[in-house]
Amino acid sequence: MFSLFYGLWKYMFSKIEFHILILGIDKAGKTALLEKLKSVYSNLEGLPPDRIVPTVGLNIGRIEASNTKLVFWDLGGQPGLRSIWEKYYEEAHAVIYVIDAACPARFEDSKSALEKALRHEDLQGAPLLILANKQDLAEAVSAEELARYLDLKKLDERVYMFEGVSAYDGMGIKESVEWLVDAMERSKRTETLRARAGVTGSATA
Repeated sequence: MFSLFYGLWKYMFSKIEFHILILGIDKAGKTALLEKLKSVYSNLEGLPPDRIVPTVGLNIGRIEASNTKLVFWDLGGQPGLRSIWEKYYEEAHAVIYVIDAACPARFEDSKSALEKALRHEDLQGAPLLILANKQDLAEAVSAEELARYLDLKKLDERVYMFEGVSAYDGMGIKESVEWLVDAMERSKRTETLRARAGVTGSATA
């Protein structure tokens, strides 16, 4: 009887855990975004922007939002490091792709790296959140303008959204996370990953 009630309690009160990749080319603001996420949701002071150095390898951040546990994997975006991205695709529930909206000269590089990632079979069906970062800068283009410029093909085959954000002042962060959690909860990919892990029901331990 105890095990029955314990199982019911765990089912009702355990939080779902999602793994989310934060990708983008170098200097897009990925680590600044991760630090702002931790600051907004964990009441912890993130690193100030002037103390953030380029990521070599992986940064990990954990927050709780909308009754879920979110684990973010922030991967380095320098050309020589992008080859490691695919090692993390298989276990990711979703992708956040960060673009420096104030630097049009690098949009083509961002587009190319994103298209290559989306072609990988291990990311099939993963919800995609494309963030037009640095909206605090006057020269930044809007999310709508960025979407028109990128003109990504075949995005209709996956759940996606463009959102304007600022990893500096937090603009758009909460709205983006809320959308992403909802998208992951509805995603068939989430069901597939749970089944692979042997998890049943709506929550993990």
